[in-house]
Amino acid sequence: MIEVTDTALRKAAEGGMDEFIQVFTDKYKEVIGGELTAESMPLLTGEQHSLLAYQIFRDEMMDGGFCQLIQNGYGGYIFDNPFARVMRLWGAKEFSKLLYKAKKIYDAHRKDLERERTDEEFMAMYEEYEQFDDLEDEFIETEEQVTATIASYVDEHLELFAKIVQ
Repeated sequence: MIEVTDTALRKAAEGGMDEFIQVFTDKYKEVIGGELTAESMPLLTGEQHSLLAYQIFRDEMMDGGFCQLIQNGYGGYIFDNPFARVMRLWGAKEFSKLLYKAKKIYDAHRKDLERERTDEEFMAMYEEYEQFDDLEDEFIETEEQVTATIASYVDEHLELFAKIVQ
């Protein structure tokens, strides 16, 4: 089982919910060697993958939105796994609905969204896929609440995410 220290969790919690989550996800990234591969996937549990997926989703959305998330290779990790269902089960119901809406767009245009692009073609994606705009805005407006909901779930179920050591 992946271990995190109680001290690191307490310190991070003082810094905010996103820092609390990051203590776990930084450890997960360390365990998988910083890369999601067929070899590294089994090193994490389903709960750990879901938390890592949220961290990746949040970071990508805050930086460049759905187009960037997908172009950086995370489309399948987010949309082909039960991530949206897990978010609903963890209490982030509206966020889960947002993910299902985005998945419909992703599924309908997957081949084009995932194809290699030049920097210029990548920037043009933002105009081509404006249907993501409202979903991105909705996430950015609700991100703090979603993060707090997820952090609260993790805090109430620590044993699912890591072994807490002194």
